[in-house]
Amino acid sequence: MKRTLLPLNGMRVFDAAARHLSFTRAADELAVTPAAVGQQIRALEDTLGVVLFRRTPKGLELTPEGERGLDALRAGFLQFEDSVRAMRQGQSSSRLTIAAPRDFSRYWLLPKLADYARTDPDLRFQLIATDESLDFTEANLDLAIQLVDGPGEHQGAKLAEPEAVWVGEGELICWEGGSTEEIRLIVADAGLALEAARAGFGRARVPRLLAEAAEIEIGDSEEANRAYWLLAPLPQWRQQKVRALVAALTG
Repeated sequence: MKRTLLPLNGMRVFDAAARHLSFTRAADELAVTPAAVGQQIRALEDTLGVVLFRRTPKGLELTPEGERGLDALRAGFLQFEDSVRAMRQGQSSSRLTIAAPRDFSRYWLLPKLADYARTDPDLRFQLIATDESLDFTEANLDLAIQLVDGPGEHQGAKLAEPEAVWVGEGELICWEGGSTEEIRLIVADAGLALEAARAGFGRARVPRLLAEAAEIEIGDSEEANRAYWLLAPLPQWRQQKVRALVAALTG
């Protein structure tokens, strides 16, 4: 069955005017002008086909039609408030699900989360290892960290400028692809490349943020195409718990 399009704004104004029996006091509550309250009431009366208020020498009075609908209207607004509270429960939750590359979680993210966790004993975290593919809906994610060239379709905050550094010495260790003839060792991610360089296997080009977090000796630096970004679709990005986490990680 098709639902009737309800004039909710007009009903909200009617509720305030009925409680105060004054367009002026209703306007003060709603932060509008008395004229705007009067316009909303007249428009609601036109929509409903009834008169809701009458002016008397003693002031504003509700008509029988206005009184008849008031209790159900106020009960409906209470149910709206219950609905809003229910929908906001996810925002007030202290559990955060975060997707990040394994190497980045190990060297950079986990120490940061440990510091953040000490600010609130109720905080709970779930970490998910991720590659370049990302599905926020399927994984029920709140936030993701990726090494990318920009936020793309998501909201985002850059953790550092796109910069790469060389670590180690000797033959090339690679995790980003390239000619296999010149490469001594191929590994799956920047973290393994960094550890291989630390072990004396050769030299690797890794993101500066990762190298600094790993506290390894850093050599030459150069501009890179990608940086680490905090990412989330707009609905998740608006959540209070996500905004607080982003502030903690970028502060």
